[in-house]
Amino acid sequence: MGIIKVENIRVFAYHGCLKEETKIGSDYRVDLQVKANLQESAKTDKLTDTVDYVLLNRIIKEEMDKPSHLLETVAKRILNRIFEADKLVEKATVWVSKLNPPIGGDVARVTIKMTDKRKK
Repeated sequence: MGIIKVENIRVFAYHGCLKEETKIGSDYRVDLQVKANLQESAKTDKLTDTVDYVLLNRIIKEEMDKPSHLLETVAKRILNRIFEADKLVEKATVWVSKLNPPIGGDVARVTIKMTDKRKK
C-alpha cells in the first residue's frame, strides 16, 4: 500500500448558506489523501498502474465548481467521484476549507474533513 497526497488545491467557488456567498463567491483550499496499492506502478513505471493525481485534481475542481450549501456535500461528492473514477483507490480523505469565512470574527478558515473507504 501507499499514499498519494494532493495538497493546497486553491479554488474560487460559490458554496454557502448565505445568499451573498452564492453570489460573490469565496476562496477555498482542498487537500486530498488517497490510499492505494502502489507496488505495481513502482515496478512498471507506468501511469496506467497507479492513481493519476491529475485526474484527482480535475475531479476536485469539477466538484468544487458545483455550488452547494454545505462543505460536507461537496466533500462527499468528491469522494464518490474518486471511487468511481479510479478502482485502485481503497481509502480517501478530503479536507475542504473555506478561507476567511463570513462568521463574524477573525477566522483564517473553516475546514471539514471526510474519509471514506471503497465499498466491497
